[in-house]
Amino acid sequence: MLISIPQLDHPDWPEERKIVSFTQLATQIALAFCLMFFGVIIRSSGHLHQTTANDLTDMLLYYISPLVIIRAFQQPFSSSGLHVLSATAAAVVTACLISIVLSKLLFMRVKDPAKQRTAKFGSVYSNAGFMGIPLAQALFGSAGVFYAVVSLAVFNIFAWTHGTSLYQGPHSKNGWRAKAKAIIVNPNIAAILIGLAMFVLSIHFPSQINQFLTYVSDLFTPLSMIVIGSSLVDMPLRSVTFDLPIMISLLLRNLFYPVIAILMLKLFAVTGTAFTTSVILSSCPRSRDGSALRHAQRRRHQARGHADEPVNHTEPAHHPAGVPAQHSHIVHMHIGHIVIAIR
Repeated sequence: MLISIPQLDHPDWPEERKIVSFTQLATQIALAFCLMFFGVIIRSSGHLHQTTANDLTDMLLYYISPLVIIRAFQQPFSSSGLHVLSATAAAVVTACLISIVLSKLLFMRVKDPAKQRTAKFGSVYSNAGFMGIPLAQALFGSAGVFYAVVSLAVFNIFAWTHGTSLYQGPHSKNGWRAKAKAIIVNPNIAAILIGLAMFVLSIHFPSQINQFLTYVSDLFTPLSMIVIGSSLVDMPLRSVTFDLPIMISLLLRNLFYPVIAILMLKLFAVTGTAFTTSVILSSCPRSRDGSALRHAQRRRHQARGHADEPVNHTEPAHHPAGVPAQHSHIVHMHIGHIVIAIR
Protein backbone atom coordinates (compact mmCIF):
# COMPACT_ATOMS: atom_id res chain seq x y z
CA MET A 1 0.00 0.00 0.00
CA LEU A 2 1.03 3.57 -0.63
CA ILE A 3 0.01 4.52 2.90
CA SER A 4 2.70 3.41 5.26
CA ILE A 5 2.87 6.15 7.88
CA PRO A 6 0.73 6.05 11.04
CA GLN A 7 -2.83 7.17 10.44
CA LEU A 8 -4.53 10.08 12.17
CA ASP A 9 -8.12 8.87 11.88
CA HIS A 10 -9.73 11.16 14.44
CA PRO A 11 -9.70 14.96 14.25
CA ASP A 12 -9.22 15.24 18.02
CA TRP A 13 -6.13 13.05 18.14
CA PRO A 14 -3.38 15.42 19.33
CA GLU A 15 -0.88 16.27 16.65
CA GLU A 16 1.98 15.62 19.06
CA ARG A 17 1.14 11.93 19.03
CA LYS A 18 1.72 11.69 15.31
CA ILE A 19 5.32 12.32 14.49
CA VAL A 20 5.92 12.39 10.75
CA SER A 21 9.47 13.04 9.69
CA PHE A 22 10.57 14.76 6.53
CA THR A 23 11.91 11.38 5.35
CA GLN A 24 8.49 9.77 5.68
CA LEU A 25 6.81 12.58 3.77
CA ALA A 26 9.49 12.56 1.09
CA THR A 27 9.07 8.79 0.78
CA GLN A 28 5.35 9.18 0.10
CA ILE A 29 6.05 11.82 -2.54
CA ALA A 30 8.63 9.52 -4.12
CA LEU A 31 6.12 6.65 -4.17
CA ALA A 32 3.58 8.93 -5.84
CA PHE A 33 6.11 9.73 -8.56
CA CYS A 34 6.88 6.03 -8.95
CA LEU A 35 3.19 5.38 -9.56
CA MET A 36 3.10 8.20 -12.11
CA PHE A 37 6.15 6.73 -13.84
CA PHE A 38 4.37 3.37 -13.87
CA GLY A 39 1.49 5.10 -15.66
CA VAL A 40 3.96 6.49 -18.20
CA ILE A 41 5.28 2.96 -18.85
CA ILE A 42 1.80 1.48 -19.28
CA ARG A 43 0.71 4.24 -21.66
CA SER A 44 3.95 4.17 -23.65
CA SER A 45 3.69 0.40 -24.09
CA GLY A 46 0.28 0.83 -25.73
CA HIS A 47 -1.69 -0.98 -23.03
CA LEU A 48 -3.53 2.13 -21.86
CA HIS A 49 -5.26 4.15 -24.57
CA GLN A 50 -6.55 7.71 -24.28
CA THR A 51 -10.17 6.56 -24.25
CA THR A 52 -9.47 4.22 -21.37
CA ALA A 53 -7.59 6.94 -19.48
CA ASN A 54 -10.57 9.27 -19.95
CA ASP A 55 -12.93 6.59 -18.64
CA LEU A 56 -10.69 6.01 -15.61
CA THR A 57 -10.62 9.76 -14.98
CA ASP A 58 -14.43 9.87 -15.00
CA MET A 59 -14.56 6.87 -12.68
CA LEU A 60 -12.18 8.58 -10.25
CA LEU A 61 -13.90 11.96 -10.29
CA TYR A 62 -17.53 10.85 -10.37
CA TYR A 63 -17.50 7.64 -8.31
CA ILE A 64 -14.37 6.88 -6.30
CA SER A 65 -13.54 10.41 -5.10
CA PRO A 66 -17.03 11.04 -3.61
CA LEU A 67 -16.89 7.74 -1.72
CA VAL A 68 -13.42 8.58 -0.37
CA ILE A 69 -14.78 11.92 0.88
CA ILE A 70 -17.81 10.35 2.56
CA ARG A 71 -15.60 7.77 4.24
CA ALA A 72 -13.39 10.55 5.64
CA PHE A 73 -16.38 11.97 7.52
CA GLN A 74 -17.11 8.65 9.22
CA GLN A 75 -15.69 9.93 12.48
CA PRO A 76 -17.15 10.74 15.90
CA PHE A 77 -18.46 14.30 15.99
CA SER A 78 -16.35 16.86 17.85
CA SER A 79 -16.86 20.60 18.20
CA SER A 80 -13.11 21.13 17.89
CA GLY A 81 -13.05 19.29 14.57
CA LEU A 82 -15.91 21.45 13.27
CA HIS A 83 -14.11 24.58 14.51
CA VAL A 84 -10.94 23.60 12.63
CA LEU A 85 -12.97 22.99 9.45
CA SER A 86 -14.56 26.45 9.80
CA ALA A 87 -11.23 28.21 10.38
CA THR A 88 -9.66 26.35 7.46
CA ALA A 89 -12.56 27.32 5.19
CA ALA A 90 -12.22 31.00 6.15
CA ALA A 91 -8.47 30.93 5.45
CA VAL A 92 -8.81 29.15 2.10
CA VAL A 93 -11.64 31.43 0.90
CA THR A 94 -9.63 34.53 1.83
CA ALA A 95 -6.54 33.22 0.04
CA CYS A 96 -8.60 32.39 -3.05
CA LEU A 97 -10.19 35.84 -3.17
CA ILE A 98 -6.78 37.51 -2.87
CA SER A 99 -5.45 35.31 -5.69
CA ILE A 100 -8.39 36.15 -7.96
CA VAL A 101 -7.97 39.90 -7.42
CA LEU A 102 -4.20 39.79 -7.95
CA SER A 103 -4.49 37.72 -11.14
CA LYS A 104 -7.11 40.08 -12.54
CA LEU A 105 -4.86 43.08 -11.91
CA LEU A 106 -1.71 41.41 -13.23
CA PHE A 107 -3.20 40.05 -16.46
CA MET A 108 -5.71 42.76 -17.34
CA ARG A 109 -3.24 44.27 -19.85
CA VAL A 110 -2.73 41.00 -21.78
CA LYS A 111 -4.18 41.70 -25.23
CA ASP A 112 -4.83 38.11 -26.33
CA PRO A 113 -8.19 37.17 -24.68
CA ALA A 114 -7.52 33.42 -24.79
CA LYS A 115 -4.06 33.84 -23.26
CA GLN A 116 -5.46 36.17 -20.62
CA ARG A 117 -8.10 33.62 -19.60
CA THR A 118 -5.55 30.84 -19.54
CA ALA A 119 -3.15 32.85 -17.39
CA LYS A 120 -5.86 33.90 -14.94
CA PHE A 121 -7.37 30.45 -14.51
CA GLY A 122 -4.04 28.65 -14.41
CA SER A 123 -2.61 30.95 -11.76
CA VAL A 124 -5.60 30.77 -9.40
CA TYR A 125 -6.77 27.16 -9.57
CA SER A 126 -4.62 24.21 -8.62
CA ASN A 127 -5.29 20.58 -9.44
CA ALA A 128 -6.73 20.20 -5.94
CA GLY A 129 -9.11 17.34 -6.61
CA PHE A 130 -7.26 15.00 -8.91
CA MET A 131 -3.83 15.34 -7.31
CA GLY A 132 -4.34 17.02 -3.94
CA ILE A 133 -6.86 14.61 -2.42
CA PRO A 134 -4.83 11.48 -3.29
CA LEU A 135 -1.71 13.08 -1.81
CA ALA A 136 -3.56 14.05 1.35
CA GLN A 137 -4.87 10.50 1.62
CA ALA A 138 -1.44 9.02 1.02
CA LEU A 139 0.19 11.18 3.67
CA PHE A 140 -2.46 11.30 6.39
CA GLY A 141 -5.16 8.77 5.56
CA SER A 142 -8.81 9.64 6.22
CA ALA A 143 -7.83 12.55 8.48
CA GLY A 144 -6.00 14.17 5.58
CA VAL A 145 -9.06 13.84 3.34
CA PHE A 146 -11.27 15.10 6.19
CA TYR A 147 -9.47 18.45 6.23
CA ALA A 148 -8.59 18.53 2.53
CA VAL A 149 -12.26 18.57 1.49
CA VAL A 150 -12.42 22.20 2.66
CA SER A 151 -9.99 23.30 -0.05
CA LEU A 152 -11.71 21.00 -2.54
CA ALA A 153 -15.11 22.55 -1.81
CA VAL A 154 -13.74 26.09 -2.15
CA PHE A 155 -12.00 25.13 -5.42
CA ASN A 156 -15.22 23.72 -6.91
CA ILE A 157 -17.37 26.64 -5.85
CA PHE A 158 -14.99 29.27 -7.22
CA ALA A 159 -14.09 27.24 -10.31
CA TRP A 160 -17.73 26.77 -11.31
CA THR A 161 -18.51 30.47 -10.76
CA HIS A 162 -15.46 32.65 -11.36
CA GLY A 163 -13.58 29.97 -13.33
CA THR A 164 -16.34 29.23 -15.82
CA SER A 165 -17.02 32.95 -16.28
CA LEU A 166 -13.49 33.31 -17.67
CA TYR A 167 -14.23 30.84 -20.47
CA GLN A 168 -17.76 31.92 -21.32
CA GLY A 169 -18.59 34.50 -23.92
CA PRO A 170 -20.29 37.79 -23.11
CA HIS A 171 -23.62 36.42 -24.36
CA SER A 172 -23.52 33.18 -22.37
CA LYS A 173 -26.89 31.95 -21.14
CA ASN A 174 -25.36 30.25 -18.11
CA GLY A 175 -26.47 32.54 -15.29
CA TRP A 176 -25.98 32.19 -11.55
CA ARG A 177 -28.83 29.71 -11.29
CA ALA A 178 -27.14 27.37 -13.75
CA LYS A 179 -23.81 27.80 -11.97
CA ALA A 180 -25.40 27.09 -8.58
CA LYS A 181 -26.94 23.94 -10.02
CA ALA A 182 -23.56 22.88 -11.43
CA ILE A 183 -22.03 23.29 -7.96
CA ILE A 184 -24.76 21.38 -6.16
CA VAL A 185 -24.83 18.43 -8.58
CA ASN A 186 -21.03 18.18 -8.57
CA PRO A 187 -20.33 14.71 -7.11
CA ASN A 188 -17.58 15.92 -4.79
CA ILE A 189 -19.67 18.79 -3.43
CA ALA A 190 -22.62 16.43 -2.92
CA ALA A 191 -20.30 14.01 -1.11
CA ILE A 192 -19.00 16.80 1.13
CA LEU A 193 -22.53 17.88 2.05
CA ILE A 194 -23.59 14.29 2.77
CA GLY A 195 -20.43 13.55 4.72
CA LEU A 196 -20.63 16.76 6.73
CA ALA A 197 -24.27 16.08 7.63
CA MET A 198 -23.37 12.57 8.76
CA PHE A 199 -20.44 13.94 10.79
CA VAL A 200 -22.55 16.59 12.56
CA LEU A 201 -25.44 14.18 13.20
CA SER A 202 -23.08 11.33 14.21
CA ILE A 203 -24.53 8.97 11.60
CA HIS A 204 -22.26 6.01 10.90
CA PHE A 205 -22.41 3.22 8.37
CA PRO A 206 -22.46 -0.45 9.37
CA SER A 207 -19.10 -2.15 9.42
CA GLN A 208 -19.78 -3.95 6.12
CA ILE A 209 -20.36 -0.66 4.28
CA ASN A 210 -17.29 0.87 5.92
CA GLN A 211 -15.27 -2.09 4.70
CA PHE A 212 -16.59 -1.52 1.18
CA LEU A 213 -15.64 2.17 1.41
CA THR A 214 -12.18 1.15 2.60
CA TYR A 215 -11.68 -1.10 -0.42
CA VAL A 216 -12.76 1.68 -2.78
CA SER A 217 -10.61 4.28 -0.99
CA ASP A 218 -7.55 2.08 -1.37
CA LEU A 219 -7.91 2.40 -5.14
CA PHE A 220 -7.94 6.17 -5.17
CA THR A 221 -4.33 7.23 -4.66
CA PRO A 222 -2.55 4.61 -6.84
CA LEU A 223 -5.09 4.81 -9.66
CA SER A 224 -5.05 8.63 -9.68
CA MET A 225 -1.26 8.75 -9.85
CA ILE A 226 -1.17 6.14 -12.65
CA VAL A 227 -3.71 8.11 -14.70
CA ILE A 228 -1.78 11.34 -14.14
CA GLY A 229 1.40 9.60 -15.23
CA SER A 230 -0.27 8.28 -18.39
CA SER A 231 -1.31 11.82 -19.33
CA LEU A 232 2.32 12.96 -19.21
CA VAL A 233 3.04 10.90 -22.32
CA ASP A 234 1.07 13.42 -24.38
CA MET A 235 2.98 16.44 -23.11
CA PRO A 236 4.35 18.33 -26.14
CA LEU A 237 7.76 18.93 -24.58
CA ARG A 238 9.48 19.72 -27.88
CA SER A 239 7.08 22.58 -28.55
CA VAL A 240 7.21 24.09 -25.06
CA THR A 241 7.61 27.84 -25.24
CA PHE A 242 7.20 30.54 -22.63
CA ASP A 243 6.15 34.15 -22.81
CA LEU A 244 5.80 36.67 -20.01
CA PRO A 245 2.11 36.08 -19.08
CA ILE A 246 2.59 32.32 -18.88
CA MET A 247 5.81 32.69 -16.90
CA ILE A 248 4.06 34.98 -14.42
CA SER A 249 1.11 32.61 -14.20
CA LEU A 250 3.36 29.67 -13.40
CA LEU A 251 5.30 31.70 -10.84
CA LEU A 252 2.09 32.76 -9.11
CA ARG A 253 0.63 29.25 -9.10
CA ASN A 254 3.81 27.48 -8.03
CA LEU A 255 5.18 29.94 -5.47
CA PHE A 256 3.35 33.12 -4.53
CA TYR A 257 -0.20 31.86 -4.10
CA PRO A 258 0.85 28.89 -1.93
CA VAL A 259 2.73 31.40 0.24
CA ILE A 260 -0.43 33.51 0.48
CA ALA A 261 -2.35 30.39 1.52
CA ILE A 262 0.22 29.68 4.24
CA LEU A 263 -0.05 33.24 5.55
CA MET A 264 -3.86 33.07 5.64
CA LEU A 265 -3.80 29.71 7.41
CA LYS A 266 -1.43 31.16 9.99
CA LEU A 267 -3.65 34.23 10.34
CA PHE A 268 -6.68 32.06 11.11
CA ALA A 269 -4.63 29.90 13.53
CA VAL A 270 -4.93 26.69 11.49
CA THR A 271 -2.31 24.14 12.57
CA GLY A 272 -1.47 20.46 12.39
CA THR A 273 -2.95 18.13 9.79
CA ALA A 274 -5.47 20.75 8.64
CA PHE A 275 -2.63 23.18 7.92
CA THR A 276 -0.47 20.64 6.09
CA THR A 277 -3.24 19.24 3.90
CA SER A 278 -4.45 22.73 2.99
CA VAL A 279 -0.93 23.71 1.95
CA ILE A 280 -0.64 20.52 -0.10
CA LEU A 281 -3.81 21.29 -2.03
CA SER A 282 -2.87 24.94 -2.57
CA SER A 283 0.59 23.87 -3.78
CA CYS A 284 -0.61 21.39 -6.37
CA PRO A 285 0.19 22.28 -9.99
CA ARG A 286 -2.15 24.30 -12.13
CA SER A 287 -5.37 22.73 -13.27
CA ARG A 288 -5.39 21.80 -16.94
CA ASP A 289 -6.38 25.31 -17.93
CA GLY A 290 -10.09 24.79 -17.45
CA SER A 291 -10.27 21.64 -19.56
CA ALA A 292 -11.89 19.70 -16.72
CA LEU A 293 -14.59 22.33 -16.50
CA ARG A 294 -15.16 22.36 -20.24
CA HIS A 295 -15.11 18.55 -20.29
CA ALA A 296 -17.87 18.42 -17.67
CA GLN A 297 -19.85 21.10 -19.47
CA ARG A 298 -19.45 19.24 -22.75
CA ARG A 299 -20.76 16.07 -21.10
CA ARG A 300 -23.89 17.96 -20.05
CA HIS A 301 -24.39 19.27 -23.58
CA GLN A 302 -24.02 15.75 -24.97
CA ALA A 303 -26.51 14.41 -22.45
CA ARG A 304 -29.01 16.99 -23.71
CA GLY A 305 -28.52 15.90 -27.30
CA HIS A 306 -26.15 18.73 -28.30
CA ALA A 307 -23.00 16.71 -28.81
CA ASP A 308 -21.52 19.19 -31.23
CA GLU A 309 -22.42 22.33 -29.31
CA PRO A 310 -19.30 24.15 -28.12
CA VAL A 311 -19.13 25.20 -24.49
CA ASN A 312 -17.73 28.59 -25.28
CA HIS A 313 -18.54 30.12 -28.65
CA THR A 314 -15.77 32.67 -28.27
CA GLU A 315 -13.06 30.11 -27.53
CA PRO A 316 -10.73 29.04 -30.35
CA ALA A 317 -10.53 25.47 -31.54
CA HIS A 318 -9.41 22.97 -28.93
CA HIS A 319 -7.27 19.93 -29.20
CA PRO A 320 -8.62 16.65 -27.72
CA ALA A 321 -7.45 17.50 -24.20
CA GLY A 322 -9.65 20.57 -24.17
CA VAL A 323 -6.91 23.19 -24.07
CA PRO A 324 -6.81 26.04 -26.60
CA ALA A 325 -4.60 24.85 -29.45
CA GLN A 326 -2.31 27.86 -29.40
CA HIS A 327 -1.67 27.37 -25.67
CA SER A 328 -1.37 23.58 -25.51
CA HIS A 329 2.29 23.97 -24.57
CA ILE A 330 1.46 24.95 -20.98
CA VAL A 331 -0.46 21.79 -20.08
CA HIS A 332 0.64 20.00 -16.92
CA MET A 333 3.61 22.21 -16.14
CA HIS A 334 5.59 21.87 -12.91
CA ILE A 335 4.01 18.77 -11.39
CA GLY A 336 7.10 18.30 -9.28
CA HIS A 337 6.68 21.49 -7.25
CA ILE A 338 4.32 19.72 -4.81
CA VAL A 339 7.33 19.15 -2.57
CA ILE A 340 6.79 22.73 -1.39
CA ALA A 341 3.96 21.35 0.71
CA ILE A 342 6.20 19.17 2.86
CA ARG A 343 8.69 21.89 3.83
